[in-house]
Order: sequence, then structure tokens, then C-alpha cells
Amino acid sequence: MGRFPRPGDGLPPVISSIPTKRKVVFLTIDDGWEQDPGFVAQVRDQRIPVAAFVTRDAVEARGTADPTAQGGRFLGAGKWRYVRDLRDAGATIENHTLTHPNLPALGYAGQKTEICGTSKLIRRHTGTAPTLFRPPFGNHNTLTRRAAKACGIDALLLWTATVQPGGKIAYQVPDKKLRPGDILLLHFRPNLARDFRILVAKIKRRGFELGNLDAYLKAAAR
Repeated sequence: MGRFPRPGDGLPPVISSIPTKRKVVFLTIDDGWEQDPGFVAQVRDQRIPVAAFVTRDAVEARGTADPTAQGGRFLGAGKWRYVRDLRDAGATIENHTLTHPNLPALGYAGQKTEICGTSKLIRRHTGTAPTLFRPPFGNHNTLTRRAAKACGIDALLLWTATVQPGGKIAYQVPDKKLRPGDILLLHFRPNLARDFRILVAKIKRRGFELGNLDAYLKAAAR
């Protein structure tokens, strides 16, 4: 296990992969639109470590849904109860803003409202404040990191590969393969339970384990 370089400015680091030589990858899932109970059952029954980065508007099904989540059978069906079910299944619940804005377009106060507001909601509904933050679209600036620190966030978490419909992995590296410490990004989209099952089987066939992100981050920070 390697250690993360600590930023000289004292602000939360931006992490896109975990420093490890073990064949382990980490699963993260964003937003909260499609609240499929079959996904929760897989996480619980197979004890699959997952970090969920939730957005208030998605969880509460406010306003216009993400177009990629439209047509889902479970769109916003469980609201915060679903998030608590996911927590009880073993997932960690992390911060992905209130409204999913492009944060660098906001000033410091606007960014702080988005991040702190979500942390307060997560604590109110789950009993635990998040320590990780994923900026929407991966977009952030120094003000984002300042606001995140003020809201009690330890690190900004990005990703190294995304998971598309059908459980297909879209790599951001030329050799198109998993690497130790990769962070995979999924979304709460239609057919989530099916796609998650395909993804987990694919990862294991390639000889990788599924790592507990929270435990690895704590070990790397020591």
C-alpha cells in the first residue's frame, strides 16, 4: 500500500486511483436516480464494497431527471429510505452535491452551499457525515477544494474508468485494461442490477478483487 502525496496547500487531495500493487479495484456509483432494490440485494448478499456518491435532486427525484436515467422502473422510488437501505447493506454514502452543477462556474459561497448542504442532508438521513466528495463531471478548482475542506471533506474522488450500459467498462488508458487501484464509476441507471452483476463477474474473471475504498483510503492516509 502506497501513500497519497499530501498537497502543500493543506486542502483535500484529488484522488483518481488508489496506490496499491494488489490486483484490486474499487466500485463507486453516482447520483441516485434509479433506485433498484436488486442492486441493494447484491451489495448486501455478496458483501460487495461500494461507495455511493449521492445527489439530493436525484435521490429525491426533483426537477428534470438525468436523461440517461429516464425510463427507469425505480426512478426515485425509495428516496432517502433507499440510501439508508444501501448503507445498511454495507455501502458508504458520500457527497455529490445538491443539484449536480458545474462547480467551477460558481463562486466559493455557491460551491460551499452545494457541498455543505449535501453533507448535512446525508448526516440527517443516515446518521453519518460523508468524508469523500465527487465533483459533478469531475470538474473542480481550488475554490472547490476550499469549500470541501470547510464542509468536513477529506478528499475529492475522481475515477479511472466508467461503466456503461450492459456492464461495459470504458477505459481512460490506451491499453484498455484494468490496473491495480483503479476506481470504477457507475451511475444509478435503468437495468442497474443486471449491469452490476455482469460487471462484478467480469472483474473477477480478470483476476481482480473488489476493494473496500474507505479502508484503503484510511490505510494510505496513515
